[in-house]
Amino acid sequence: MAVSKSSCIVVLVTAGDRQSAAAIGRTLVEERLAACANLVGPIRSIYRWRGAVEDAREHLILLKTRAALYQALQARVRELHPYEVPEIVAIDIEKGSPPYLNWVRESTATAAQPARPRKR
Repeated sequence: MAVSKSSCIVVLVTAGDRQSAAAIGRTLVEERLAACANLVGPIRSIYRWRGAVEDAREHLILLKTRAALYQALQARVRELHPYEVPEIVAIDIEKGSPPYLNWVRESTATAAQPARPRKR
């Protein structure tokens, strides 16, 4: 995927409970890796894991961010997420409201500012 500094994406992440989803979403927004985190759910997820078909209740996190931040966001989700293999799927935003996409860009980290707050 070619990444331009101005392109935006939606990243889908599922979590096993609302508290985990909220903690992940809040952290990513606080650290400016995402402009917004929407929590959807509970949802029903049916998937194959370790040879068995699972049927689980999960919560979906919709994250809006810059495409250029995807690698950092993905790494941070893996640090925060309790799943061994979390769902982290990015979808390019081909079209969107220019004011909204400008807000996404303004609300997320740029190369000039650190994505994560410094530890005190």
